[in-house]
Amino acid sequence: MGVVIESSVWVPTSSVYIFIFLSCFFSLSLFPFYLSKHAPTKSPPFSDHPTFASPLRFQRYFLLLYSLASVLEGLWSVYGEFELVYYGITKEDTVTFMLIGFGAALFVGSFLGLLSDLIGRKKSCLVFYIFHLVVGIWKRITSSPSFWVANVCLSLATSIFSFSFETWAVVEHDKGHRQDLLNETFWLMTFFESAALIGSQVISNWMVGGNLEKEIACPSTAAIFTAIVGISCISRVYGASPQSVTFKEYKVSFYSYILCDRRIWLLACAQACLHFSIVVFWILWAPTLVADGREVYLGFMYPCVLGARMLGSTLFPWFINAPLQTEDCLVYAFIIQGLLLSIIAFDYQEIGALVTQYFLFHACIGLILPSLARLRTMYVPNELRGGMISLSLAPANAAILFILMQRGYYRTVENSEVIAFAAVGLFVAAGCMRHLTYEKEMKGQNSLKDWPSYCNNLAISLRKKYKQHRNSASNN
Repeated sequence: MGVVIESSVWVPTSSVYIFIFLSCFFSLSLFPFYLSKHAPTKSPPFSDHPTFASPLRFQRYFLLLYSLASVLEGLWSVYGEFELVYYGITKEDTVTFMLIGFGAALFVGSFLGLLSDLIGRKKSCLVFYIFHLVVGIWKRITSSPSFWVANVCLSLATSIFSFSFETWAVVEHDKGHRQDLLNETFWLMTFFESAALIGSQVISNWMVGGNLEKEIACPSTAAIFTAIVGISCISRVYGASPQSVTFKEYKVSFYSYILCDRRIWLLACAQACLHFSIVVFWILWAPTLVADGREVYLGFMYPCVLGARMLGSTLFPWFINAPLQTEDCLVYAFIIQGLLLSIIAFDYQEIGALVTQYFLFHACIGLILPSLARLRTMYVPNELRGGMISLSLAPANAAILFILMQRGYYRTVENSEVIAFAAVGLFVAAGCMRHLTYEKEMKGQNSLKDWPSYCNNLAISLRKKYKQHRNSASNN
């Protein structure tokens, strides 16, 4: 008598997608009513007042360009692993390609932000599209492309993507535009990026279809077309302002305003910890899901976690208009993320529970990313923003290289230990945000302490001027 073993395939139900869609819809539609009651002096987030026609026009063009860039990033992230399997690349070679990519991001990409501040942000965005165009053409014209060349180019493009578009948006919004419009742009960037990543998955699945032999190069064609559209759009929209600062002046300013400011170090540490945890998640999320032997359709899971990030980004305007400070909000968000990764690392969970934790983790990411961008606007000069962001990612890339070598080559650490290390980093980020709040409070107290002495010195100077004026009048 034969024994039939039924395979268990886990897929999310349609109610999950409906919940995400309705949650985003209600969060966006109810916020103007909340804003009108609690902050009546501020304009609603989607107002088209004619006074701000130019900044709103730039915002729309910018979000279009940013969405195209996100589609390019998503095409290779969704399609890249499948392409490696199609060409017969082993797991050891895949780890090698990842090491090459993160090595390029560490040793070259860390300094691209400095170069962007010197040559201009628009040119950096243009270089991003050129990198993707070169990779698309390279994969299209060669039957067996060299993956290490593609990995280097894509890693450098990802490094540029992490700072160039944000710095460009901040510089343009700083030209006499509204501050609330800039805050709106931050969370819309996260929202549109997540939506574009989901769209890139749809494009890849539609273009590949069922005929792998004939359609394997179609995503490369889509990348070429998208990159050409991005290059043509960015070349015609909003000319870049000339850069008058020299490298010597930039070096002095960077040392004075970035390296000598403890608040910037705290922000950089939090950004590095977040970046490390996100990369660890995308490397280990699939092995964690299938650890119990069940089959999981990751294609159905991908829109769920990105939809959670979209939902988290819609919560950002609610929190910035609440009495809670941005730093305190980040403390709670980082602690929640750290607890979620700790549970994933040390406690065995069913797939449904894991998916719920992934959902909450990415919802926190959607809230944290625009919040960190807002804090950078508060503490980092616009002229030095790109260099600060790119250098802050260097420790995270170094840690990722170390983890890949220990896990991929030497097998000295387990997946649970890597996730636990990422959780510790998130708790460190929460501590950085708490200390940043302390630094902000101490600075405010010091300014209040200096206020009586300032008033006393001002009174003394006024008396001296009055006596000088009276003596000159008596002499005349």
